[in-house]
Amino acid sequence: MHLTVIGSGAWGTALAIAAAGTHRVRLWARDRAQAERLQSERVNARYLPGATLPQSLECDGGDPASLAPSLAATDLVVIATPMAGLRQWLQWLSGALPAAGRGDIPVTWLCKGFERACEPSADGLLGHEIAARVAPDLRVGVLSGPSFAQEVAAGLPTALVAAGAQAPVRDALVAAFHGPTLRVYANDDIVGVEVGGAVKNVMAIATGLCDGLRLGHNARAALITRGLAEMTRLGLALGARAETFMGLSGLGDLVLTATGDLSRNRQVGLLLAQGLTLTQAVDSLGHVAEGVYSARTVAQRARSLGVRMPITDAVVALLDGALQPRDAVARLMARDPVAE
Repeated sequence: MHLTVIGSGAWGTALAIAAAGTHRVRLWARDRAQAERLQSERVNARYLPGATLPQSLECDGGDPASLAPSLAATDLVVIATPMAGLRQWLQWLSGALPAAGRGDIPVTWLCKGFERACEPSADGLLGHEIAARVAPDLRVGVLSGPSFAQEVAAGLPTALVAAGAQAPVRDALVAAFHGPTLRVYANDDIVGVEVGGAVKNVMAIATGLCDGLRLGHNARAALITRGLAEMTRLGLALGARAETFMGLSGLGDLVLTATGDLSRNRQVGLLLAQGLTLTQAVDSLGHVAEGVYSARTVAQRARSLGVRMPITDAVVALLDGALQPRDAVARLMARDPVAE
């Protein structure tokens, strides 16, 4: 296969490394100078230091127009940008792929979260909802699941989920990335997979806050368990299947992101517990923490559907500065008793 990976952040680079041993892979960076460094130095010093790029991995970048000629030979496009860039790339590909005679090839993405709503009264959208609006003719899907880029690049065992409504898209993702250390499971519940990937980031902020305040393992277990319940309620309201949330893209991704110290969203909670401001916490990471940007959108979608999400609401209040860390925890513990 010939893969085109758009976006040279940590996750895009890691998957490009993983696939380059079997397939022809082109990693495309928005910054031309960065692409040239990747090509010559064979390391992504900014986003994935310590991981060597295989000599077979092609690196390019710059204006999107420079990407167009290679699309004629591409069998799978993987968008590895943050959620904020997904709409733009789907729109561009909806015109560029047919022009290259490849309008039927799968287009997939790696980002997890809800797109920030353009207007206060509008709903923020998941990736498949964005695609349905701006690129309805594309065959789309998502690759998700519990995974840290550093571990994938190092060849450590990882299991992911390839989700999409169309079987050829799922099959293409499995063919591209399934290998000796990377196992890829197919799932046609793209709604559930994307909800899991979005909400777990918000729950990881809450769990990081809990651990940063040294509230103990009991509190952590409670937050993760009730966070899974919130995730499932929202997913079911959006049309997902309940069993999806007991799998890799639900429980699996939630546990990893909420407890693993490589999690940027967990780090945000830890830093807020130490007394840093949100700006200080985010700036110190050097990478995007999607939960910071999608928490409010998760809460808005939940309210519009009449879904209760008290942990999410507390995280939003914390990020907005309306609550201090200990007050956020106190609000959750002061809730009236309800049946589980």
